Amino acid sequence: MSAVIEARGLVVDRGRRSVLRGVDLALGAGEALSLVGPNAAGKSTLVRALAGLLPAARGEVLLQGRPLAGWARSALAQRVALVAAEDEAPDRIAVGDRVALGRYPHRGALAPMTGEDRTAVARALRQTEIEHLARRPLGTLSAGERQLASLARGLAQEPSVLLLDEPASHLDVRHQLHLFRILDDVRQRGVAVLAVIHDLPRAAAWAPRLALLAEGRIAADGPSAEVLESEAAERAFGVAIRGVPVVDGPERLWRFEEKS
Repeated sequence: MSAVIEARGLVVDRGRRSVLRGVDLALGAGEALSLVGPNAAGKSTLVRALAGLLPAARGEVLLQGRPLAGWARSALAQRVALVAAEDEAPDRIAVGDRVALGRYPHRGALAPMTGEDRTAVARALRQTEIEHLARRPLGTLSAGERQLASLARGLAQEPSVLLLDEPASHLDVRHQLHLFRILDDVRQRGVAVLAVIHDLPRAAAWAPRLALLAEGRIAADGPSAEVLESEAAERAFGVAIRGVPVVDGPERLWRFEEKS
């Protein structure tokens, strides 16, 4: 599978410290990838670098085989959407207007919304089940509702690469299940989807492929169950992770055993 987006030897510095220390990672069209790792491993830094929001000190990120530096900002924003862990949009902006900002890269400054733009916004609101919130200011929403509005903005962008940083952190169980159904639908339409997921069983259940980031590098990358049960995961998290297959299904029950 040819890569839609790829990091090659990516080094990213924050201040005087290298947060990413030579990351190699590639994602193909229609592929789903769970990115996991211990706290402060650099997961948020990696997704922001893949989105072109943080510069590389060394190495590079390529989109469709071209370095990000070779893309115009608007063209890059049409193809790569980042749904951050926390939405920093102003509290006073209405949900519908926030979602409509996802269309900005497609229509440019001051251009009016087209029928295609309105259709994309309506579809994103419907997919995330927040149509009834369209006129509400962001500041009046719960953390979970605000997170769904941020996801809707990313969907309205209609990218070829969707990057998500802890997309389910504020969602209840029903909305978590709905979120991952949305991501499955997006992936099946050919979008490359990478999600940083804190819940390891959920990360393994959602994506068949999992990448482990530890100490600024990809310590393991492959089938989700194999990565979670690897020695690299045990070193990274300080616990042994074992999956017990469920008798009547492909899912696993995961057991965590602290290292002595």
